[in-house]
Amino acid sequence: MRNKQQYYTDNEAKNLICEIGRRVYNKNFVAANDGNISIKVGPNTIWATPTGVSKGFMTPDMMVKMDLEGNVISGEMKPSSEVKMHLRVYNENPEVNAVVHAHPPVATSFAIAGVSLDKPISPEAVVLLGTVPVAPYATPGTQEVPDSIAPFCKDYNAVLLANHGALTWGSDIIQAYFRMESLEHYALMLMYSNNIINKANELNPTQISDLINIRKSMGIQTGGVPQSSLDAQRSKILNNKEEMIEHIVRKVTEEVVNQLMKENN
Repeated sequence: MRNKQQYYTDNEAKNLICEIGRRVYNKNFVAANDGNISIKVGPNTIWATPTGVSKGFMTPDMMVKMDLEGNVISGEMKPSSEVKMHLRVYNENPEVNAVVHAHPPVATSFAIAGVSLDKPISPEAVVLLGTVPVAPYATPGTQEVPDSIAPFCKDYNAVLLANHGALTWGSDIIQAYFRMESLEHYALMLMYSNNIINKANELNPTQISDLINIRKSMGIQTGGVPQSSLDAQRSKILNNKEEMIEHIVRKVTEEVVNQLMKENN
């Protein structure tokens, strides 16, 4: 895994994009010309996939080099219109060196349903992903898309795009791709446990805390913390108590004020 100070060479980046493209295609994470991939090769430069090409059949000469403002530096083909998402991630989070966008079927089904992946059911998912929020719907290829994901780029490792697909990023292309694999695997487990087996034994708060410590020991500071149903229930009860106390205080205050006004009259 590359650290944030190191960059792939141009040739390494182009070849790796083609390799990851074949993997997402063979995994059925994309269909036809779907998806896009990019790798940072300098503080202000990336290589990205071209528009209108299947990710399973790319060659290095198809790649497009760009700066982080979206200007094409070299390459014979046009970049995907969705490269705006990638540029926004790099600009929001300088520690990111690679971004993968795909449409993995199960994870995308959660995105279509508007359901975040935030249940603590798998140690691996807690460590590698944390929680995966859903960004608001935005028309693909427009500026709405990068604007919709901007709030999540610094604190999370992935985001679902409402009615669209998924986006993952990382310190290098392997981490970004593995997060896409983990995302789909996590979504698949949630689907099976919640909708087919109809039972999921969630990790408890102590177990979640232990996993977060493991994640930190691996140098991963992002991802968010999945909340157990027990914690969620406690938070709801606490919020209800606070609302009740606020309501009582307001009512008592109104009664006191009304009584004082009567006495003064």
